[in-house]
Amino acid sequence: MELKARAVGVEIIPKGKIIYYSVPNGDEYERGDLVLVLGDFGLEVGKVLIPPREVVIDEVGYELKAVIRKLTDEDLEQYRKNVEDALKAFQICKQKIKEHGLPMKLLYAKYTFDRTRLIFFFSAEGRVDFRELVRDLAKIFKTRIELRQVGVRDEMKFFGGLGLCGLPTCCSTFLREFTSVTLKHAKKQQMMINPAKISGPCRRLLCCLTYEYDFYEKELEGIPDEGSTITYEGKRYKVVNVNVFLRTVTLFSEQEGEMIKLPFDYFRKGE
Repeated sequence: MELKARAVGVEIIPKGKIIYYSVPNGDEYERGDLVLVLGDFGLEVGKVLIPPREVVIDEVGYELKAVIRKLTDEDLEQYRKNVEDALKAFQICKQKIKEHGLPMKLLYAKYTFDRTRLIFFFSAEGRVDFRELVRDLAKIFKTRIELRQVGVRDEMKFFGGLGLCGLPTCCSTFLREFTSVTLKHAKKQQMMINPAKISGPCRRLLCCLTYEYDFYEKELEGIPDEGSTITYEGKRYKVVNVNVFLRTVTLFSEQEGEMIKLPFDYFRKGE
């Protein structure tokens, strides 16, 4: 028997992962509502992006915490002050990074709702010794300081940009979570392995290489790869082209100087 709960999808970090929180039956929530929840750093303000719906607890994959409450007028005043102060803290931290000569790029700053922590998100090529920076920031802001390093893909979420397609990057618009992207995804889709053509502004393989991958996996199942050699009617042929849209395989025999085309069905007739 599936255990279900009534929950809302909440965004805590801009463009970050949507996390489900349970809500009581009868309580109404709309997209855009600001709510108080228990996040990774303590009490945090999140924005409802998915209105109440039933979710299967096992499919969520983590413990389902409850929304504490919608923000009251008093909460909103505190939240606005936190956002304003975090923007100031961002500029101060940026200056301190420059003073310490640290090889890191500051991305975002936020206070927890109760101001018990001030969190800074940054990116860097490698490990950064920021202990002196943390000491300076703790003296200035009189609260616990957290510095969180994120990857280059997450960096694009904060800055945004245009992809090779000419549209805003997926990660800065709708893509909330990243999946592993490898050269296998490009090869399966018969793309030229040219880093400049298959990498995004983050200098990593394009996330969109995964969007049509399952289609190619299914359509090319049992079909020989380009460059491979097969036997057809007792002769050896090299596969010179596989056209997934026309569903044809082009073969060439160097010995006979002969080129033929076979339908995908020929290779699947034994299925």
